[in-house]
Order: sequence, then structure tokens, then C-alpha cells
Amino acid sequence: MQKIRPDMDIGFAIQTARRRSRMTQDQVVAKLQLMGIDISKSNYAKIETNRMNIKVSELVALKIIFDVPFDDFFSECMREADKNR
Repeated sequence: MQKIRPDMDIGFAIQTARRRSRMTQDQVVAKLQLMGIDISKSNYAKIETNRMNIKVSELVALKIIFDVPFDDFFSECMREADKNR
């Protein structure tokens, strides 16, 4: 099972996308579950706070739910990587 390492700090980007979509964590979790992603609210909250790895399938589902490009999840990570070059 592939996971994105939490050191990439994409939790804040996920949280930002959720807030821009004006959704609560409960609403996101419900949509994820309807898409066949088995996740609890507690685990989703851990993803947003980088305390839990995110599965690729979860990230793909969040992209669909929030209707954003993948770049939105990684833009801050890319800025940090560019600074460290």
C-alpha cells in the first residue's frame, strides 16, 4: 500500500481545500465513505494535522471531492523544496 510520507506536510493543504469547499470534516468523511474509502473522522483529522499517512486512494478521492488539481495539495511542499535547493 503506497503512502505519502507525512514529512511532506500536505495536511494543511488538505484542510485549506476542505475549508474552501465549505465542508466540515464530517461531510468529507461521509463523502469518502460513500466512495468506498473506509476512514473515521478521527483518522481524517489526523491526516489534516500530519499525524497520519494518507493513502493514495484517499488523496485521489479528496481531489475529486474538493474538485481541485493535485498541485493544490503539493504547492507548499514544492515551495519548501525550492527554498532548500
